[in-house]
Amino acid sequence: MMSSSGKKREMMSEINIIPLVDVMLVLLIVFMITAPLLYRGMDIKLPKAATNSIKPTERKVLTVEKNQAVYLDKEEIGLARLEERLRVLKGNSPDVSLYLRADRDVPYGTVVHVMDLIKRAGIVKLGIVTEPTSKKSL
Repeated sequence: MMSSSGKKREMMSEINIIPLVDVMLVLLIVFMITAPLLYRGMDIKLPKAATNSIKPTERKVLTVEKNQAVYLDKEEIGLARLEERLRVLKGNSPDVSLYLRADRDVPYGTVVHVMDLIKRAGIVKLGIVTEPTSKKSL
């Protein structure tokens, strides 16, 4: 190409990556905002405690919701089948540890009944899941 002054103009052969970087940053922000919203667990209000009890190698989580529905990990089971399922779990893995997550609004008697079923099934490593307390409330 010739310019008006008669000199030959050379084409610029560099790639402009600034628009690409802008698009990537926008996508990064979108995924950072939406990723935590994709995981939806069970809504329970945990009681607060200052200490943590056990750190097992293999753990199962037993959840008791406010409406007294019982879940072993994410599978709903009734109180009638709970002891049987826990015995099978203990038979498959003798060193199993169990975390009990109970909503703070579940009646105390229900939590004690569930803990009794756990002990009758032979599981001795039992931890209770709580929310950590803030230092202000202590």
